[in-house]
Amino acid sequence: MAQDESTTDDGAATGVTGATCAGGASTAGTPTTDAPTASAPAGDTGGSLPPVPQELNDLRALKALAQPRRQQMLQHLTVHGPATSATLARALGLNTGATSYHLRELARYGFVEETPGSGHGRERWWRLVPGDRRFPPRSRQSAETRLVMDELNHHAYAADLELFERLQQETGGAEAGEWADAFPYSRGTMRLTVPELREFFEEYIALLNRYKRSDADTPPGARTVLARFLAFPTPAPSPAPAPDEAAADNRKETETS
Repeated sequence: MAQDESTTDDGAATGVTGATCAGGASTAGTPTTDAPTASAPAGDTGGSLPPVPQELNDLRALKALAQPRRQQMLQHLTVHGPATSATLARALGLNTGATSYHLRELARYGFVEETPGSGHGRERWWRLVPGDRRFPPRSRQSAETRLVMDELNHHAYAADLELFERLQQETGGAEAGEWADAFPYSRGTMRLTVPELREFFEEYIALLNRYKRSDADTPPGARTVLARFLAFPTPAPSPAPAPDEAAADNRKETETS
């Protein structure tokens, strides 16, 4: 059920990468964005209520989100926290004029915002906006929206894989300590109906929100952990060839062997 994409990176929207989207379609991951920070301690079901899912059905917002440089900026904000346009420019090899423009466009659609009281003088700091943002189900996407979503997902998944591989290399030495083993990984198979897969997805989002917490509630030694969810049905089996076609294929194999 590719319709239920969700991005839940810290400070971003569920379903958007880094600042991508989640839900009926993530993100950022993408740079879809992430789920909100919960005020309850990790593992505690109490605290603030989870955010109300918001469907991103504005094609202009999706196009703004799918821009590759903005995806990179959202991922940087997810991994490293609030930053200035100058910080992002240095990290991504851009000029500050370009990063400032991209930040304004992301803020225009509610993916980032200025952090109050962080700047010195005229310095402006930006952070991801928490929320549960979801893409419309693929069955309700127009042809143009599908193209935008495919582009967004392509960049988001590629960026996640690149970051994952880089972190594996950086944690190869003894200096990494216990974090060298912090790569839980699972590949599973289930037989589900579409409603059951939707329920499974919502339970995943609920679990993710349970472990969200504010900076004030975060214990020493904790690090930002990126969680990604991807589930999809297996391709439909190819139709069996007709008896006459199968016999012809067998004759070809016999003749060429």
